[in-house]
Amino acid sequence: MSDLVSRIDRLRHGGDLFAAYDLAMQAVQDGADDPAIRHRAVLCLARSGALHQAVKLFDELALDGLIPGDAEIAALSARLTKDRALRATGPERRGLLHLAATQYEAIFHRTGGYYPGVNAATLNLLSGRGEAAAALAASVVEICAAGDDDDAYYRLASLAEARLLLGETEAAARALEQARAAGAGRYDDMAGTRRQLRLICDAAGTDAGVLAALAAPRVAHYCGHRMSAATDSGRLRPDDEAAVAAAIAARLDADDVGALFGSLASGADILFVEAALATDRDVHLVLPFGVDDFVRVSVADSGAGWTERFHRCLAHPRVRQSFVTEDPFRGHPLIFAYATQYAMGLALLRARHLGARPLQLAVWDGRETGGDAGTAADVGRWRALGHDSAVIAPPSAAGPAPAAALPSEPAVAADFRIRELKALVFGDVKGFSKMRDDQVPLFVENVLGPLRAVMHAYDDDSLEFRNTWGDGLFLVFADVATAARCALELQATLAALPFKQVGLPDGLSLRIGCHLGPVFVMPDPVTGRTGYFGGHVNKAARIEPITPPEEVYVSEAFAAHLALNSDDYLCEYVGDVASAKDYGRFRMYLLRAA
Repeated sequence: MSDLVSRIDRLRHGGDLFAAYDLAMQAVQDGADDPAIRHRAVLCLARSGALHQAVKLFDELALDGLIPGDAEIAALSARLTKDRALRATGPERRGLLHLAATQYEAIFHRTGGYYPGVNAATLNLLSGRGEAAAALAASVVEICAAGDDDDAYYRLASLAEARLLLGETEAAARALEQARAAGAGRYDDMAGTRRQLRLICDAAGTDAGVLAALAAPRVAHYCGHRMSAATDSGRLRPDDEAAVAAAIAARLDADDVGALFGSLASGADILFVEAALATDRDVHLVLPFGVDDFVRVSVADSGAGWTERFHRCLAHPRVRQSFVTEDPFRGHPLIFAYATQYAMGLALLRARHLGARPLQLAVWDGRETGGDAGTAADVGRWRALGHDSAVIAPPSAAGPAPAAALPSEPAVAADFRIRELKALVFGDVKGFSKMRDDQVPLFVENVLGPLRAVMHAYDDDSLEFRNTWGDGLFLVFADVATAARCALELQATLAALPFKQVGLPDGLSLRIGCHLGPVFVMPDPVTGRTGYFGGHVNKAARIEPITPPEEVYVSEAFAAHLALNSDDYLCEYVGDVASAKDYGRFRMYLLRAA
């Protein structure tokens, strides 16, 4: 196996499917012709839940042309059929389950491999063919019991699956214990196994407690007070550091935390990251603005050494970074709250994929401070979602309130312009520019009219602004969930229009791009209306041109905040995509209803 494939697999096993996919696709774009790399790219999308994108990429990378020569890739084709089946209902579901079972069984008979064999067995059970499932499962037990291949995890997991299909729950539980030991750190593989075996439990009425050995490590959002430079002031003081650091290390072990999401301010943040890296846990940072300004605002004033520790953490290979903006800090605390919610949403996205219970770990003295930013606000927001939260109280919190606490963010400058957090939606109708002039009135009446009716229904539900120019739309919402609902409804409305019947060219289609970010809300001197300005408006506008027709693409910030605020939508990862007009590369997601 090549070093590159090994690097991709390490990221994938740790649960960072997006980074693994990006690495694989970068290699493909650079000319790599290794089928294993193309296989990993599609597999990462499929495992992240991005089925639509995975099927599309499977075809684009011509993986079907390598079948039947490569059993692993052939199994990937069958896996995509299985995923389609599990999203379908009624007769379509049964038909696709049977088709996937047939595909896996053909690979099994050709190769004798336990992996396609056990998948064929499970899919036969799910499609109502219990006898065929039992016969295949018995064959898999014999193969796994006699086998001694390089991948002990999958052999043992397949043995457990076959035992479960045969109703041998105690033997299945023992095999899963062995699989966990053999697959230490392979969180993504364990999540996939757990999902597969839960299907069997549901179909056979077996207690899902048999899967306890494969419980996913927890995904944590972390937050806490900054470190005071003095020993007698601040909410986290130098004398607290050793005790707090020890408590953090203990909590990471006690709660079996596998990955952490948060920021990197002096004090609690850096202590969390240092403890995670010391024990080979992954960290994803979300910083509110550029590194130099962040160090000046949130690190350097805590005293000597913290800046060096910040840069050491930032440069660690297990640390990934996202920036709300790389512009200078403008003195408004909204940017801190935005970055924190971004990190929370990413933690929930990771936990959702791994089937893990999300957790928040906070170094907090328990004092309520008010406002949208700061540790008290972060803890309150997380708890309001109903997720688990654990507080580590600094030893100094037992004493009197600090006389001069180091702020979580600097005082607001007197001359700043207020920014507000808004969901931004840009749309464009493909095919409009090719219409004849006599068709334009028909377009306005029969296309913009129905779209206007959709938008009108949201006028009292957080739609703050709407504008159009020919075939273009620009909408501003107060929250991401409403923006997502409206964007999908606009797509459905346009897709249902009978273009030919009203004299318009067939094939008109809408593409929509969405982003969430802080924008300046100010009077527009030209129009006399309230206007929305800033870099995040520009970013949103650059997403729509790269969106495929009939789809909705959203930024990672939008996807993260949507995960934090609603369970009604799926954001399927698309990749690290170059935006329009050389505006930069963004991590893009495809929006769908759950």
